[in-house]
Amino acid sequence: MKKLILVFLLLGSILRSFADEGMWLPMLLGKQVYNDMVKRGLKLTKEQLYSVNKSSLKDAVVLFGGICTGEMVSNEGLLFTNHHCGYSTIAGHSSIEKNYLRDGFWSKSKAEEIPASNLYVEFLLNIVDVTDKAEDSVKGLEGTERRKRLVEVLTGLTDSYSDTAKGINARVSAIFKSNQFLIFVYQRYTDIRLVAAPPESLGKFGGDTDNWEWPRHTADFSVFRVYAGKDGLPAPHAAGNIPFKPKHVLPISIKGLKDGDYAMIYGYPGTTNRYESSYGVRLKTSVTNPALVDLRDMRLKFMMPEMKNDPAVKIQLGPYYASIANYWKFYDGETKQLLRYHIAEEKEKEEERFIKWAYGKPEFENLFSNLAQTYENWRPYAKHHVYVNEGIFGSPLLAFAGVMQQVENALVKSGNSKEINATLVAIDKVRANFISGENLVSDQKIVAAVLERFYLDIEKSQQPIGFYEAMKAGFGDLKDPATYEKYAANLFTKTFLLDSARWKAFIKNPDATVLQADPGYATASAFLKNWQGKFLPRLTEFNVKNNEAGRLYLKGIFQMDSVKAKKMYPDATFTMRVSFGNVKSYKPRDAVRYDYITTMKGMMEKYKPLDYEYDLPDDFRMLVAKKDFGQYIDKQRNDLVVGFITTNDITGGNSGSPVIDANGNLIGLAFDGNYEALSHKIAFDKEQGTQQDHLRRYSICALVY
Repeated sequence: MKKLILVFLLLGSILRSFADEGMWLPMLLGKQVYNDMVKRGLKLTKEQLYSVNKSSLKDAVVLFGGICTGEMVSNEGLLFTNHHCGYSTIAGHSSIEKNYLRDGFWSKSKAEEIPASNLYVEFLLNIVDVTDKAEDSVKGLEGTERRKRLVEVLTGLTDSYSDTAKGINARVSAIFKSNQFLIFVYQRYTDIRLVAAPPESLGKFGGDTDNWEWPRHTADFSVFRVYAGKDGLPAPHAAGNIPFKPKHVLPISIKGLKDGDYAMIYGYPGTTNRYESSYGVRLKTSVTNPALVDLRDMRLKFMMPEMKNDPAVKIQLGPYYASIANYWKFYDGETKQLLRYHIAEEKEKEEERFIKWAYGKPEFENLFSNLAQTYENWRPYAKHHVYVNEGIFGSPLLAFAGVMQQVENALVKSGNSKEINATLVAIDKVRANFISGENLVSDQKIVAAVLERFYLDIEKSQQPIGFYEAMKAGFGDLKDPATYEKYAANLFTKTFLLDSARWKAFIKNPDATVLQADPGYATASAFLKNWQGKFLPRLTEFNVKNNEAGRLYLKGIFQMDSVKAKKMYPDATFTMRVSFGNVKSYKPRDAVRYDYITTMKGMMEKYKPLDYEYDLPDDFRMLVAKKDFGQYIDKQRNDLVVGFITTNDITGGNSGSPVIDANGNLIGLAFDGNYEALSHKIAFDKEQGTQQDHLRRYSICALVY
């Protein structure tokens, strides 16, 4: 049988305690957390989990492309990650003739591997606590002064740990709301090559419908290889480079899984805000999330028909569409789960306890009354902020037009010929990238729709002065959708930003007056300058005060409850973390129970011929029908297991993370989470019931057929 390695991944989960909550720094596990891991089944020592001087699990885990996680599985640089993490590379090398999205890609030799330009992986070398040095530098400072001084000191510290000649760079992570500062030292490798990827029909099986859902049957994996110079150090792509030999490799286990098996996940979770205030939760559920979901939904609906109708457009828009769709559904689910679990009310109870403790303590006693005022001042402008980011600049054309402000500034404010030329060279490259991904039909519809929504949904006093009045005078009644359609059609027809000949003429003879008169730039500039001049200062003030309140709140909690503080873990900050739990079935609601695994049988039950989300390749279905799964068959089920779910605590950025068993073997890859637990960025989710108290998020599984 032809062997095809597939990584069908997933996880979500449940438990009866808080044991699975926590994204722990591997160097700061502490005795209690490590002992909890051992009680759950871990067979490894602390030094095997994390060591600076010896090979450990951390050395097999990489930050992949700055957005995902990957893991080393061979001494010849082979790396596993998710299909959606490698999606841009796969799409970027696809064409109508060689459509790797549609057909998949399998290199039969190292010579056939495809160089992935602009892709990199980073290995963590060390973590250094520099809190004392940072705190000593800001004694007596608050707010903006404190932040400015911290940036200066921490920049100097990171520079001292970096060595660009060896690809070593250091970055600071402020954890516990800037009460602690760690420097993470990485080594970056940039010669990365695509080795294998399944067809998109497998890699994204289930599409948007199954996204964030269990049961799941998706082959969300891709395979890359890391190359180095002959000395083993990072080197630019070159024919003479050799496969990188990592310090540690994860052995792959195919022995199968049982309900309750120990599961541990290493990776780079992106962001959480578990110590958010009740004010922040209420703003999110009532204003920002609903606006974001609505605007993304609008953009997706205009893009999808174009992608379905033309394979070339599918290749062109695929990565962009996927990035929008993933968190469109997430933020919708997050709002529902935050409300379902009454997270704002739970946080209010915690805050009331803090307020009682803080009475008579000058540093803390006015914290929440001041925070209430901070949110009251910002709330009227929060929706405007979302509409600028997700609406106006959700249009690729208007987003590029907004970047052209750099050109206007160089022409009007600078007048320096060298600066102008440098800006034009840089912007020309930005435009080339923009044009390659621009779909005129969908983008024109997006512009029309978002301009209408902005007019209807944002307070008139916050709208750009004169913009809509001019639109009315030139294109019609602002209550008529056709007015916005005519405006957008005129914009797309007349802007030189889309006309390569006129663009080249502008680059050759740049003129601020020509730029300012362009309908594309004039539209983007009206909203951008309106935001920058009137509302950006309000956002800056809000962020400074809100961040300072968060820092003081956690500082106070550490003083108020030293026992609780020992069990606290920092929010995710795209730095290496480890979580632990179990492979586990769960009950999402009354009379419904989900098994801990999914199988090929379930995948075939979902199959729908020619369906955009549930179609499957003919050769794949023929192989499945033979049921010749070899050593990978689950004998109990007489089938191939394709996904499993665990109780691990992870979030975005953990995509592609290794799921590791009690003995340090790779058993799967994390790629998605269950819908019932989408409040996880703000709070570890609760689901009351006789079977469990917690429903946790992400899901995993690596399989072979």
